[in-house]
Amino acid sequence: MKAIALSDLVFYRHDGATLSVERADMRLESDKSKIELFMVAMGKQVRGKGRIYFTGGATAVLHGWRNMTIDIDIKPDPEPAGLFEAIAALKEELDVNVELASPDQFIPAIPGWSERSLFIAIHGLIEFFHYDPYGQALAKLQRGHERDLQDIQSLLRHGLIQMGRLRELFHLIEPHIIRYPAIDAEAFRAAVSQFYNDNR
Repeated sequence: MKAIALSDLVFYRHDGATLSVERADMRLESDKSKIELFMVAMGKQVRGKGRIYFTGGATAVLHGWRNMTIDIDIKPDPEPAGLFEAIAALKEELDVNVELASPDQFIPAIPGWSERSLFIAIHGLIEFFHYDPYGQALAKLQRGHERDLQDIQSLLRHGLIQMGRLRELFHLIEPHIIRYPAIDAEAFRAAVSQFYNDNR
């Protein structure tokens, strides 16, 4: 019989109105200061040069329209030597959740995404960036959760995206959506059109 670690268990809690899922190894949420500590420590821990792109909640927290994020979502490219050893160590030292996640895992990568990514800082051997705001916005439109829509409004309000350019870049990736069977292409197209019409 295979042993099951406590950290692999998922617990369900019902409070009468909502059903939530909690992992036994759930860590504290990360604020701006903790993400900044993560960058400094990561730059010291790795053994080679590389880039790390933040996305999702980390972008929102560092720009200031959210106070906290559950996960620090990153895309390493190029991946620095020793990255995963550093992540394992820092998850314990800083009590943070770190996930490898980026928009191009969920929608087609937009040509020029790395050039549109926003520089944050250099710490040690690593350059840190925010992943292309247009890629983040389109991935959030495709998912369509309420918090996603709020984040897109914040991207727009902070001048990080422009509506005309957002629509242009959607049309650029639209022929490649077929490679992502989980995407409802019609619903995605409708979400982009509605957001454009509501905010132009």
